[in-house]
Amino acid sequence: MYELTVSESFVAQHYLTVPNPPADEAELHSHTFEAEATFRGPELGEHGYLLDIDLALEAIADAADRYRDETLNDHLEGNPSAERLARALFDALADVDAPAATELTVSVREDDAASVSYTGELR
Repeated sequence: MYELTVSESFVAQHYLTVPNPPADEAELHSHTFEAEATFRGPELGEHGYLLDIDLALEAIADAADRYRDETLNDHLEGNPSAERLARALFDALADVDAPAATELTVSVREDDAASVSYTGELR
């Protein structure tokens, strides 16, 4: 299986909406997020690569720009968790022109404390 991974850092804010969150998490606060997208596929495309790296870099930057310097609560349904952010970034990246890629994993690291991922099939 071939893999291509690209990443993008951005800062966004949120506040947790779960019952009884820790006081500092209930208030609006910022995190530096690192989004990583790994495209996978069993074969290479006609030009000998899984997908164009520049296209992948542009796609992840565009996806991150939707949330950069924004409040996640304004963009994500429910509690604005890193898991929901990973899924939203996956959805934004799933339409990238990558005919040889069959699977995508989007991982989101919140500061240096934790990492979550969402994996799904492409087309």
